[in-house]
Amino acid sequence: MASTSTLMPFTKLNNRFVVFSRFNGPIDDKSPLLNDDVFISSSNGSSKLKVHSSMWKWRGYSIRYQYSGTSGPALVLIHGFGANSDHWRKNISVLAKSHRVYSIDLIGYGYSEKPNPRQFGDTSFYTFETWGTQLNEFCKEVVKSEAFFICNSIGGVVGLQAAIMEPSICKGIMLLNISLRMLHIKKQPWFARPFIRSFQNLLRNTAIGQYFFKTVATPEAVRNILSQCYHDTSQVTDELVQSILLPGLEPGAADVFLEFICYSGGPLPEELLPQVKCPVLIGWGDKDPWEPIELGRAYQSFDSVEDFVVLPNVGHCPQDEAPNLVNPLVESFVARHATSSTANLVPKTASS
Repeated sequence: MASTSTLMPFTKLNNRFVVFSRFNGPIDDKSPLLNDDVFISSSNGSSKLKVHSSMWKWRGYSIRYQYSGTSGPALVLIHGFGANSDHWRKNISVLAKSHRVYSIDLIGYGYSEKPNPRQFGDTSFYTFETWGTQLNEFCKEVVKSEAFFICNSIGGVVGLQAAIMEPSICKGIMLLNISLRMLHIKKQPWFARPFIRSFQNLLRNTAIGQYFFKTVATPEAVRNILSQCYHDTSQVTDELVQSILLPGLEPGAADVFLEFICYSGGPLPEELLPQVKCPVLIGWGDKDPWEPIELGRAYQSFDSVEDFVVLPNVGHCPQDEAPNLVNPLVESFVARHATSSTANLVPKTASS
């Protein structure tokens, strides 16, 4: 059984960073303005690492990702539902001092393309298998090496799925408040399942769903939602609200949103963890109102889980709310499992 650790919060940060963005024109005619370069400056004005933004063509779709760092083990940061790679803006440049860091927008989210799910007919497109495949091919074609997956919320299920699909790629997984998927159909009483399916069809196929999306795609609603899941609500800044909201106003975002909230199938974390071959570390903000730590503790019993670390007084998104706790945790986890030379992957030709 894995051990349980508790991180004591730091009283202050040694260097408080301020993020400045420089915007260029649109990447293409489907994308709004993106961060091309993000300059990190300390309080004394000294120049730090730069975070770059780029686009990757995956199976004909444009995928936005950010990256920084030129040496060390590769890390791929994977966001949760409704978020994007900007949710790791407090982590990328810090971790890039000794790692090659990549943060990706899963297809359908952020500034990645958002194909209409209806164009695939009866075949579900926005699934963990799709995102797991995207993640593995990103490692082959862009990262070009094995990588550690650092994941938040639903991104944790994506990371686990990818690691199972191609075990040779993932060196280790850190799960930060992984989604318990409490709305999964298997976790509902049998008598409620027909009503749940009917409600999902109502959201997906009628104007009610579009109206519901419009009510949550506003600055006020996004701020209220984030203030629920962040224990330290001072971290719910205008910058954070805009980074979550703006990609959600892109064409196609509503259809993706509704498709996923109606996705009550697919794998559960407890089904994936026994299949993972690489080491897993779980970090959990103990003030998460959405994914209670009491339920999350059950995951420490899996053989693949080497440790369960309690993040005190932190909510659902520890990487953004408490990067001073998360960044050292990532560094120590990777240092334990990184080899002196990381195997390169032979890149495959991108599908068009």
